[in-house]
Amino acid sequence: MILFGLTSQLAITLAPVRTWALLTGAISTEVAATLSLRAFQDHPAWIGVVVPGYFASFVLLTLVLRAGMPIGVAYGIWGAAGTALTAALAAVVFDDPFTLPVIVGIGFIIIGVLLVEFGSHRPDSKARQ
Repeated sequence: MILFGLTSQLAITLAPVRTWALLTGAISTEVAATLSLRAFQDHPAWIGVVVPGYFASFVLLTLVLRAGMPIGVAYGIWGAAGTALTAALAAVVFDDPFTLPVIVGIGFIIIGVLLVEFGSHRPDSKARQ
């Protein structure tokens, strides 16, 4: 019985880690699919990564939402991280421009996501009493 209690406690402790791991997977597969979409312009075989990549990203994002992360937070992080990583990696892989306005724009996106994250928490009921 003690083992079962420890297993339950471990599952509760690891739940946030699992949620963030799923979100990281969703971001990674979306970035891979988007970069493959760019590569598809030159080599049609890349479509084999594009479609499954986007499909996997949305499945993983759905699991993140089922785990309890608010949609505004999950989608904001997913979109912002995906945009930033895609822009940076496209500059390296495809020699896309990575200029100061691009960097500033990514900074604004990150600030916006942080504002959504901080604003998504409900006030503590003890603080209101």
